[in-house]
Amino acid sequence: MGIIENGLAPEEELLLHRRKHWKTIIGPILVGIVSTGAAVALYVLLRGSDLDGLWASVLTIALGVVWLVAFSWWTIAPMVRWATTHFAITNRRLIFRTGVFTKTGIDIPIARINSVQFRHELIDRFFRTGTLIVESASDEPLEFDDIPRVEQVHAMLYDELNDLIDGDDNHSRS
Repeated sequence: MGIIENGLAPEEELLLHRRKHWKTIIGPILVGIVSTGAAVALYVLLRGSDLDGLWASVLTIALGVVWLVAFSWWTIAPMVRWATTHFAITNRRLIFRTGVFTKTGIDIPIARINSVQFRHELIDRFFRTGTLIVESASDEPLEFDDIPRVEQVHAMLYDELNDLIDGDDNHSRS
């Protein structure tokens, strides 16, 4: 079972579980490829230079350390953030979790949601992704960026909200 499934209440049903869209890691992957290519090119130039053994070794180690730090910061860290970010909808709540060492999360009961909107720009429409905007009883609307198939998620959340409202109406009429 996954992180979301383990936190569900006994009668709670998972309707949707997604990560941020994969387009969010295209940039970090490209940065990793370019930085690795640059490091290899510099290494080849360094090995072909006329530097003596000690300086060549020091510069090679420095190059490796700089590459490792840059690769970790700009490629590995964004990919880990992507892999540990979860967006889910159950029949009772909207769930958002992120983090490895410092975990953060938010749960919004479906009954507390006032409105659901989505926004996607041209590039988002190309990738079929967008921003889901949820207004609840809190002060500020919450924006969840890069949700895959945001229109379907919007419709699902809206339907769950309507089902909850219809269920309350039917329950109060009985």
